[in-house]
Amino acid sequence: MADKLIIFDTTLRDGEQSPGASMTKDEKLRIARQLERLKVDVIEAGFAASSNGDFEAVQAIANAIKDSTICSLSRANDRDISRAAEALAGANSARIHTFIATSALHMEKKLRMTPDQVLEQAKQSVRFARNLVADIEFSPEDGYRSDPDFLCRVLEAVIAEGATTINVPDTVGYAIPELYGNFIKTLRERIPNSDKAIWSVHCHNDLGMAVANSLAGVKIGGARQVECTINGLGERAGNCSLEEVVMAIKTRRDYFNLDLNIDTQHIVAASRMVSQTTGFVVQPNKAVVGANAFAHASGIHQDGVLKARDTYEIMRAEDVGWSANKIVLGKLSGRNAFKQRLQELGVSLESETEVNTAFTRFKELADRKSEIFDEDILALVSDESVTSEREQFGFVSLFQQSETGEQPRARVVFTVDGAEVHGESIGNGPVDASLKAIESHVKSGAEMVLYSVNAISGSTESQGEVTVRLQNSGRVVNGVGADPDIVVASAKAYLSALNKLQSKADRVAAQG
Repeated sequence: MADKLIIFDTTLRDGEQSPGASMTKDEKLRIARQLERLKVDVIEAGFAASSNGDFEAVQAIANAIKDSTICSLSRANDRDISRAAEALAGANSARIHTFIATSALHMEKKLRMTPDQVLEQAKQSVRFARNLVADIEFSPEDGYRSDPDFLCRVLEAVIAEGATTINVPDTVGYAIPELYGNFIKTLRERIPNSDKAIWSVHCHNDLGMAVANSLAGVKIGGARQVECTINGLGERAGNCSLEEVVMAIKTRRDYFNLDLNIDTQHIVAASRMVSQTTGFVVQPNKAVVGANAFAHASGIHQDGVLKARDTYEIMRAEDVGWSANKIVLGKLSGRNAFKQRLQELGVSLESETEVNTAFTRFKELADRKSEIFDEDILALVSDESVTSEREQFGFVSLFQQSETGEQPRARVVFTVDGAEVHGESIGNGPVDASLKAIESHVKSGAEMVLYSVNAISGSTESQGEVTVRLQNSGRVVNGVGADPDIVVASAKAYLSALNKLQSKADRVAAQG
């Protein structure tokens, strides 16, 4: 009889720690709803104690999501744990995930605590959390680089205090699959009460082995929970990729003999939503969710696939949510059809006003673009101005003039706290001129550290999706804008990033 593997998604917490990937409460809630459709077992919604914004996001997700366990991260102290429990109060199923570093390097250099102090704090934190919530996960940060003897003492103690899940992070992506799998196996064999908890793996991708390490932790080590993110999103080189782990387990069930709750047909929709919300583009050759994941250019491959799909395809594209018929709506489509498609894509807008705003944008786009794709719709509803009532900067209109041999010029009309303002400038190109026109009025002083353009679909009339990453006073934010006119998309992205810069809520660094 097959065991069940628990999928713990941390896109909204660890994934959000990517520089510039921070999300608004509404964006997090939208992604959480898609994760619920995907039937993710546990959603780590955030780090409630890190900021008021993160607390509100965790609280909103806990109140809205009914079918997944909702988890909040907390450091091993009473304040963080109490804040997490408060945010999770409305959840059908709640989990507190508390952590403290256990490697000699982290204890000495970061915590400035002795091993005995760390052991005592780990025990106290789990004991305190267990009185607030029944489901407690404990992570020894930098666990893979910790002394095994000390780690066994800590993990045995927290299980005795009531930890129900033990997660062993490879925080810095240092592990090798066989070694990591055996590390988990050794811990489980040496700790007398190891059978009283579910064992979990949390791997980073610094050496490109996060998925391989996680699967080794499952197969060799006996872990029954994998912590992962959509598209492998995460700081540095990212986290273990949910879609890759899930499809490895399902495709090679003969080897892993594990069951999953995941409804794989919602994988691609989740991938698109996370990509378009954060501005982190999925590389075309990314496994499972990349645009080329099921494409065959070689004549030999094409011939084989036409004769029998399984000659070159080990899984079906439609099983993960790819559709051969991507065109869904046009200019004659009505509001009900548009609303139905939003539901099919896992998008839930909070009010009729938001639906009407999005539908108006859809009709405007349909007048300019003959074919409307799912990606176009997701880009429309990812637009901050559709769902945010607190937008400080909003796009109104743009005029730009460029001619060979002449310096481009742009005039941008936008709103600041609801009042229209005008900015004009020249630049090295129409995009440069447009962004300088905005900055001439705003005077944010922000440094642009990334400008990226991605075609949402595959034709010359495709919407361009622009990501602008700004840095100011140590804060890094992403803004995303989409429009058939790439210059307009750029202006929208710049204004979106400026809106995020206005949010001054400080975030506390969490576990890597």
